[in-house]
Amino acid sequence: MKNEVRFINDLIDHKKKDKAFKKLLDLYQERLYWHIRKLVVTHENADDVLQNTFLKVYKNLSNFKQESSLHTWMYRIAYNESMRFLEQNKRNNYTSLDDIGKKYLNSLEEDVYFDGNEIQLKLQQILSKLSENQRKIFHLKYYDNLKFREIEDVLGINEGTLKSSYYNTVKYIEKNILTVELLEENKV
Repeated sequence: MKNEVRFINDLIDHKKKDKAFKKLLDLYQERLYWHIRKLVVTHENADDVLQNTFLKVYKNLSNFKQESSLHTWMYRIAYNESMRFLEQNKRNNYTSLDDIGKKYLNSLEEDVYFDGNEIQLKLQQILSKLSENQRKIFHLKYYDNLKFREIEDVLGINEGTLKSSYYNTVKYIEKNILTVELLEENKV
């Protein structure tokens, strides 16, 4: 924690800000990119949202109250920027977030560069059937490996509710992956 406080101080210090921000980009750019990409689907959209995220981080570093970790604060900004982007897209295209999720699944199935195995594709198919909130919670916990306390900070949902939703989602996924596997075994 001492190192983070020193790092934040470097980010705020006008003499050290640019060098510290470059280090921040090196540390978090890829993780935030994939977090955003899962939410906004395409590479181009993820790049745009990532750029907006880092602009907001840069402009608001002096306002960072350190009530959460820097990592959690940036995830919250990335999440909010992603949701803002999706809402703007929804208004412009009259598309629901569920439709965007289905679009993601279709693009994944057709993507020649998708290197996931069949189980990963089945997982994405199952995830596409979950509610928007269940998907968000699952992604933040499973893929982004955030602690429930951090997810609470990002989404503003009570930790107990998050745990319940996550573990129910995991049970649902396990049940459905087994069901799909059993159905496929019976086809053979």
